[in-house]
Amino acid sequence: MPEMSDGPQPRLRPSDPVQYAKGIGPVRAEALAEVGVETVEDLLYYFPRRYLDRRNIAAIADLKIGERTVVMARVVGQGLKTTRRRRYFQVTVTDETGVLVCVWFNGIEWIRNRFKVGDQLAIFGKVEYYKHLQMIHPECDLLGEDDETPQTGRILPLYPGTSGLKQKGLDSRRFRRVIQGCWERLVPVADHFSPGFRHKLGLPELTKALQQIHAPDDDAWVGKATHRLKFDEHFFQQLLMALRRRSLHTLPGRKFPERGPILTRIYRDLPFTLTRAQVRVMQEIRSDLQSGRMMNRLLQGDVGSGKTVVALLAAAIVAGQEAQVAIMAPTEILAEQHYRAFRALTTGVDLPLALLTGSTPRTERETLLADLQQGRILLVVGTHALIQEDVALKDLALLIVDEQHRFGVLQRGRLMDKGVYPHVLAMTATPIPRTLAITYHGDMDVSILDELPGDRRPVTTEVVGADQLAGAYDAVRRELERGRQAFVVYPVIDGQAPSESNSRSGSADLRSAKAGFVHLRDKVFPEFKLGYLQGRMKGTAKEEVMQAFQAGELQLLVSTTVVEVGIDVPKATIMLVENAERFGLTQLHQLRGRVGRGAWAGRCILVQRGGGEEAARRLGIIARTADGFEIADEDLKLRGPGELFGDQQHGFHRTQLIDLANDGPVIRAARQAAFALIRQDPQLRRPEHRPLKQVLKQRYRQQLDFITLG
Repeated sequence: MPEMSDGPQPRLRPSDPVQYAKGIGPVRAEALAEVGVETVEDLLYYFPRRYLDRRNIAAIADLKIGERTVVMARVVGQGLKTTRRRRYFQVTVTDETGVLVCVWFNGIEWIRNRFKVGDQLAIFGKVEYYKHLQMIHPECDLLGEDDETPQTGRILPLYPGTSGLKQKGLDSRRFRRVIQGCWERLVPVADHFSPGFRHKLGLPELTKALQQIHAPDDDAWVGKATHRLKFDEHFFQQLLMALRRRSLHTLPGRKFPERGPILTRIYRDLPFTLTRAQVRVMQEIRSDLQSGRMMNRLLQGDVGSGKTVVALLAAAIVAGQEAQVAIMAPTEILAEQHYRAFRALTTGVDLPLALLTGSTPRTERETLLADLQQGRILLVVGTHALIQEDVALKDLALLIVDEQHRFGVLQRGRLMDKGVYPHVLAMTATPIPRTLAITYHGDMDVSILDELPGDRRPVTTEVVGADQLAGAYDAVRRELERGRQAFVVYPVIDGQAPSESNSRSGSADLRSAKAGFVHLRDKVFPEFKLGYLQGRMKGTAKEEVMQAFQAGELQLLVSTTVVEVGIDVPKATIMLVENAERFGLTQLHQLRGRVGRGAWAGRCILVQRGGGEEAARRLGIIARTADGFEIADEDLKLRGPGELFGDQQHGFHRTQLIDLANDGPVIRAARQAAFALIRQDPQLRRPEHRPLKQVLKQRYRQQLDFITLG
C-alpha cells in the first residue's frame, strides 16, 4: 500500500506496516522496529511515558528549591563547561520571568546536539540552587510551533524515546502528529470486549481509550484510558492462566493413594518434628497425588522454612511405588546440597538415589544414565544436565524444580517430556509478592510454608559504612575465636583490589571476591584458615571447598553470591556483605539465611560503600525486618519484576503502562473476570468471545502451549 502525496489518503488498517502511516516512511520505520513498533497497531500501543499538563506549568520566577516541577522556556544559550574536576554541558533557558540553567554531567555528546538557541522546551526536574536556579539532568522535550501557544486545559503527551528514534526526527512532536494522522485514516478498531462485559466492569470502549491515552481531554480521561488498557493486558495474561489451569486440571495424573513404606520409615527417623505448616503442605501434596489429575503446585517458603524436607517426603511417596522422581536445581552447589541432605535423611531406607551434574565424571555418568533408563535409580538430583537429550528415565512420575524462577518455561518443559504427565512441584525460597504470584504462577496451586522450625535462631542485621569496617572485622574474629564459622560475600569475582587506605576513608570503590580473599587471608585474618568460592570454578573444586567448609577445616569462606541458596553450615554464625548496596533486597535476605542455622544466633553485617540516602533506605528495610514477603514487596517496588524473576518466566507482551508493584487491584479484577469467563465458556466458543480467541492467537501464540482452545 504505497504512500500517496496528493489527493485522499488510503485507509489504514491496524495490521498495516507502520511505514505507511503519514510522516513515517521506510527509514523511520526501521528505527521504530528497534523499539518493537512494526505495525500501525503497535504505534497506537506505543503509549506516552508522561504528560505535560499546561494547567500546572510553573513560571521560573515562582520556582521553589527542592520541588519537582514543569517549566516551559526558550533556549537562550548552551555550551560545554569545564572545571578542575569534571566537564558538564549547560543549557540556559528563560520564560521571560527568569532564567534557569539545565546541567548534564553524563551523555554530553548526545545532549549537545539535541537543542539549539531559540528552541522552546518543556523541562521537568528537581529545582536546585548553586549560584543560580538550576536542574540537574532534567527531562526535556522539544515543543513544536503548534505546542508553543498555551491552551487552557491542554494536556500534551510526551513519548519515550531512544537516541535512534530522535536521530530520525521521532520526538514527541512527531509522534503527536503521526498518531493524529493515523486516526484520521484508520478503519474502525474492533473492541474485543462485548458491550455487556464493558458495562459490567465500567470500561470505556477500546477506540476511545486509545484516542484518549494519546490526546486526553482531561485528567479523568487519562485515568480511565490507562485503567482500560492496563486491564486489557492483565486480563489476557489471566485468561492464559485460566486456560492453562483448566488444561492442566484435565490432564491425567498417576494416583499414589498410599503413603508407602519409604515415607513411613523416613518420617519415623526424622531427627526433628515437622512444623504445622509442613504438615499442612504435605496434606495438600498428598491430596494432589491421590486425585488422579496432574499436580501442578508451587511451594513458597522463606529462608529456613523446611522446603527440602517437604520435597523429600513428597518424593518418598512416589518412590514407594517404584516410580521415579527428578529434582532439578539451578546450580551444582544447590544440587549437591540437596543430594547430601537426602542421603543423610535416608540412611535407614532402601532408596536408590544419584546426583547428575555437568561435573559428573564420564564413566560414572554412563553408568548412571543406564541405571536411570532401567529404573534402578528412583530419585535423581541434578542441574540442567538432567534435560540433556541422552538422559532418559524409565518411569518419571514426579518432577521437583527448586528455585524454579531461575529456569525458563522451555527448560522445565523439556524435563517434563521425559515422563508421561509427571506431577510437578515447583519450589522457591524467594517469597513472591501476591501480584507476581498470580501474574507469573496463576496457573498453579500454591502452598506456603509460613512458619520456621522452632530451633531456628534469629539473625540480627546491621548496616555499617566502610569507616566501620575494622569493627566489623573484629566481630567476625570474635566468632572465629569461639570456634564458629563465617562468610564474607562480594558482589563481583574480579575488580579493584581493596586497599587499607580506601577501607579507612570509606570510598565507594567496588570490592571483588578474588582481591578480597587475598586481602583477608594475608592482612586481616592470617591466623585462620580461609577458603575461596565463586561460580566459575570447576565443579570438583567447588565441591572440595564446600566440603572443607562444612567439615570445619575452613573457618571463613570468601565468596560471591554462589552461596545465596542451598548452603547449610550449622556452625556459620556471621556474614559480612561487601558493597551491599549493589544487591537486591531479596538477594540479601537469601544470603543472610546462610547463618544462624545451628545452635547459635546469627549476625549479618552489610557494608555500604555507595548509593547515598536511597541505598541507606533500602538496606534499612533489610535491617528492620526478617519477613521475606515484606522484603519481596519492597524489592518489587524498587527493582521491578524483570530483575527479580527474569523475562524467560512469562514471555508476555509488555507495555510501558504495566506497573506490577502497584497494579494489584487491576490484576485482581482482571483475574476474577478472566477465570469467571473460562468457567462459563472453557473453549471460548460463544460468539461474543470469539474476538478474545483471535487476540490470543495473534498476540500470545507462544503462550498457548498445552492449551486447547477448540
